[in-house]
Amino acid sequence: MKAWLIPALSILLLIITVVAGVSPWLAVLCVAALIGAVLAAVHHAEVVAHRVGEPFGTLVLAVAVTVIEASLILSMMFAGGEAAAAVPRDTIYAAVMIILNGVVGLCILVGGLTHHEQTFRVEGAGGGLAALIVMSALSLVMPTFTTTTSAGTYSANQMEFVAATSAALWAVYVFVQTVRHRDYFLPAQNVANPEAHAKPPSNRQTAASFGLLIVCLVSVVGLAKMLSPTVERLVDSAAAPKEVIGIVIAMLVLLPETLAAVRAARANRLQTSMNLAIGSALASIGLTIPVVAVASVVFHLPLHLGLDSKDLVMLAVTLLVSAVTLGTGRTYMMQGAVHLVLFAAFLFLAFVP
Repeated sequence: MKAWLIPALSILLLIITVVAGVSPWLAVLCVAALIGAVLAAVHHAEVVAHRVGEPFGTLVLAVAVTVIEASLILSMMFAGGEAAAAVPRDTIYAAVMIILNGVVGLCILVGGLTHHEQTFRVEGAGGGLAALIVMSALSLVMPTFTTTTSAGTYSANQMEFVAATSAALWAVYVFVQTVRHRDYFLPAQNVANPEAHAKPPSNRQTAASFGLLIVCLVSVVGLAKMLSPTVERLVDSAAAPKEVIGIVIAMLVLLPETLAAVRAARANRLQTSMNLAIGSALASIGLTIPVVAVASVVFHLPLHLGLDSKDLVMLAVTLLVSAVTLGTGRTYMMQGAVHLVLFAAFLFLAFVP
């Protein structure tokens, strides 16, 4: 019963908050419903993943979350105008930092503490990270240095080029992951998987879980958006920078993927964790940038993508450390601790720039 009850209650509460507004007591209920929707989303994503197998299962959750996240960003761009020009940049940058440092670090640390040492296919992770480096550079770094328009922005032609290349790289990655080199993203045969021999769900159960997964993700993003004014007031009262709002919302939206990845690492399925992490980071750029680029060009919406010097350094260090971590195909707790320290530095410098 909980499988459908929690998503139903979450979407019902979302409708109530849209109609009645967010009062203090409704805000508390929204937080509880958001947590419940996250846990339910992880459950339904695992049901779908068990039916379709790897790497399709991780792709389902990554794409579903990113599509809804892109829709949320687009709605904020239309509503916010000039004030929302940096929302896509802040959200994408926060997502990359949260995934590469927070999610990867937590998975490696939990996996290392539980199983001492874990393995994954470096062929898949390495190619994904290479694509992520290129996407990040074109989307977040180069706008700071181009000269056609003002610092931090792209011209219409430049935006179209970046959108096309980001979408192309993501499409190639999905093709490689699911068709041409699917074995690069499958767990090593000698790693025990307690779910491998469990009876897969029926087509009816899978379809129901997929539908409920979408409902859960809509609830998560919708409730996060409804809570954002409350978060903004808390940020203002704490005299924190505006970028913190994007970080909080990104963390809420990425909770389902984070929980699914950590649970996989604890079950000695680090390959699944890496597929989910790298795939989510690539989808965050490869799907979001084309959407916001088209919206910016067609509707003449202001868009500021270039990072400042502090964030450029943090991104460069993160990508460098990630290349070292993903370069051997073997992990232990030290690597997880390094990524989590970088994640802590990212959060600290967001509050104390």
